[in-house]
Amino acid sequence: MLFTRRIRDGVRRGEITSSVRIWMRPHVKVGNRYRMEEGEIEIDSIEPIGLPDITPALARASGFLGVLDLLKVAQHGRGQNIYLVRFHYIPPHAMRVGKAGTKHKG
Repeated sequence: MLFTRRIRDGVRRGEITSSVRIWMRPHVKVGNRYRMEEGEIEIDSIEPIGLPDITPALARASGFLGVLDLLKVAQHGRGQNIYLVRFHYIPPHAMRVGKAGTKHKG
């Protein structure tokens, strides 16, 4: 999972633990780990949501100024399904060898 540059520090600090993605189908799996430039994120949950579920509070918690700001970044390809992905950051010194998920651009 890739993150826009401006929210990566918040992810690394543990301040951002959710992401809204608009995909054709889920691109991540619960329990898998995905690399960032430093460390990894581990997926805690993924659930389909609707457009009304994207509130200003959720947008801010995901690292964006508001709903429109989030929606400009959330669209990936031709996707039409909205997913709320919850995760936690794992710093490089805490990564377990062999547990890393596959790298994925999404």
